Amino acid sequence: MSTAKKFAGQTAVYGLSTIASRILTFFMTPVYTRAYPLAAYGVITTMYSYVSMVNAALTFGMETTFFRYLNKYENDKQRVYNNAFASVLAVTLIFLAFSIPFIGNIANFIDIDQAAKHGHKAVIGTTQSDFVKYTYLFFATVVVDAWCAIPFVKLRADGKPGRYGAIKLASVLIFVGFNLAFIYVVPFWVNHNFIGTAWISQWYVKGWVGYVFVSELTSSIVTLLLLLPELFKIRFDLDKKMLLQMYSYSWPVLIANLSYLINENLDTLLLGKLLPANSLRDVGIYGACRKIPVFLSIFINAFRLGAEPFFFSYAKNKNAADTYARIMNYFVITVCVIFVALIGNIEILKYFIKGHDATQTALYWTGLPIIPPLVLGYVCLGIYMNLSIWYKLSDQTKFGLYISGIGAIVTIVLNVAFIPKYSYIASAWTSFAAYAVMMILSYVWGQKYYPIPYNLKKNLSYIVVSIILVYISFSVFHRNIFIGNALFIGFGAAALYLERKELIALLRKK
Repeated sequence: MSTAKKFAGQTAVYGLSTIASRILTFFMTPVYTRAYPLAAYGVITTMYSYVSMVNAALTFGMETTFFRYLNKYENDKQRVYNNAFASVLAVTLIFLAFSIPFIGNIANFIDIDQAAKHGHKAVIGTTQSDFVKYTYLFFATVVVDAWCAIPFVKLRADGKPGRYGAIKLASVLIFVGFNLAFIYVVPFWVNHNFIGTAWISQWYVKGWVGYVFVSELTSSIVTLLLLLPELFKIRFDLDKKMLLQMYSYSWPVLIANLSYLINENLDTLLLGKLLPANSLRDVGIYGACRKIPVFLSIFINAFRLGAEPFFFSYAKNKNAADTYARIMNYFVITVCVIFVALIGNIEILKYFIKGHDATQTALYWTGLPIIPPLVLGYVCLGIYMNLSIWYKLSDQTKFGLYISGIGAIVTIVLNVAFIPKYSYIASAWTSFAAYAVMMILSYVWGQKYYPIPYNLKKNLSYIVVSIILVYISFSVFHRNIFIGNALFIGFGAAALYLERKELIALLRKK
């Protein structure tokens, strides 16, 4: 089997499980926007932004480190696994020891419900006591998720995408199932006074957004149980020298990951802090409209899951750089086609973020102009993830820190400067700017320290053409679905025609 086919096959398997999981999660967006007030959806968006950032801190960059050290210590893989999990376990215990005593202060910081703070009627689930409960649930979830991280990475390293995907899918099904039960099944049960209604009525609060986080924690716990076979293989037989080397490698990766998540989530958090009024409303609009680019995000995540172990395992081949460049070509073409397709179909996709009435739906749809810059930002992010292999393979993870740190500074400065005036529009364009800067820096430094012969002219041509087509579709023809899909089909067909020789050669390889 050719190298490209092998890589495509691995990415496809991870992609199928990722697509199934993310699509199920994506379909919860219209459920939430219909079931909860707009401000309550702002609470969901805010909490998940914090969750993703703390999750990255607790895994301490050990996922990437695990792959690197498996490549370095091919004859001592078990000890690499032991060290990686022990590191994450230690970090989570320290986190709990230093955070639980300050739970009230943390909950007060997270709470952004300006209306409730100024004595107005609060939406169900946005009071201070609610945020304390959310914080407890949030702590439990991030710790359990961190304990799952290294076993999941081991499944990828062992070449078990089927088991990886099955557990991920089961986790999402449980999350979705519990959400639907709390939103629809339990109220139906109570309304019809079925057996057990008296007991349910003692604790159930209709419309309480906290059930989303209860569902998330339940899903995480079941995931941990499904990973028990991998957890039972852990031996606390640690290698101090290797452990110190792994920490040395991982802490710049940690900072880089955190900086990336600052770029991804800080805009949402700053919206809640910098807007003088209607903060939860604007956070809700922004959070809901950000779900539409999920299809490009799915592809990028699937690519990362397949690419990271492949890149590390293939690094010793003499034609590795040429292979990485060829993969970049395919990647850029694919993300650009998805970019044009998403924007061409906004008039269909927007119905996934309808509210429970026409007024709320109209409010959600005021956020549609943020989608083109957000999707373009994901294009840049995906290219950056592809480019970033150079500093991971050359053990120069400090550059990941520099690049992501600069991106984080761009995110903070531009959001603080422009959110007060432009609200979530500023956040969307800032997201694109940060990822574009990271992409450019990674390319420039990468070509200096670990040159890879990327076809810059071809890749830039596809990116520029896709931007022009998106502008025509969204702004000139005002999201006309027929024009948008005609541009998408034409762009895809042109890409196939231009790449036909390389594709034919690839398909003929064994």
